[in-house]
Amino acid sequence: MAETPNLAAGEWLFARPAAFERGVKKVEDFPPADRLEVALCGRSNVGKSSLLNAITGRRALARVSHTPGRTREINFFRLPDEGMGFYLVDLPGYGYAEAPKSKIAGWNALMKQYLRGRATLRRVFLLIDGRHGLKSADEPFLAAFDASAVSYQLVFTKADKVAAAEMAERRAETEEALRAHPAAHPDLLATSSVTGEGIPELRAAIAGLIDLAALGYKGPRGPA
Repeated sequence: MAETPNLAAGEWLFARPAAFERGVKKVEDFPPADRLEVALCGRSNVGKSSLLNAITGRRALARVSHTPGRTREINFFRLPDEGMGFYLVDLPGYGYAEAPKSKIAGWNALMKQYLRGRATLRRVFLLIDGRHGLKSADEPFLAAFDASAVSYQLVFTKADKVAAAEMAERRAETEEALRAHPAAHPDLLATSSVTGEGIPELRAAIAGLIDLAALGYKGPRGPA
């Protein structure tokens, strides 16, 4: 059964200002693991930057490009922008990218090192293009998450481009595929950075992972 999201907590959390912390190209440049982290991951051109902007309510927090593979480092965003909150982490897109293969291999290696060794990482939200569903390029990451026991949750993007009946079919086949992956969270979210569909639910899912009381939240926390 799907959880009932605490939409109010998500709205409260993402009303806090967000700020860019740093972009990382080498493991030694990661910020100190002194707070919880939530990461966004997905194939190149899946709409990560647009979704990150939609979640935070900031039009230009993350750079949006139509060129696959534009995110070429691990970007850490601080939320709220002051004090001890959490990091929202934008990982490089995997799969097709307009870059030399050696550079793509380097991005993928850096990303896998982050996923394996970041003790403060609470969950990865794995973004999947809602028009296409899971692809072969996604499978190595599902397997890596399972092997390292990294909790992850699938998020369909571009839901506004998919008819309701097709989305229902895509959701059913994806949920069936996820049964073979023990680290996968059972709730699949469908979102659109254009219409705002699913954004409150995604915010609520992230809020359920964070110690909101430490940030001053007085309302109910909701499920994690």
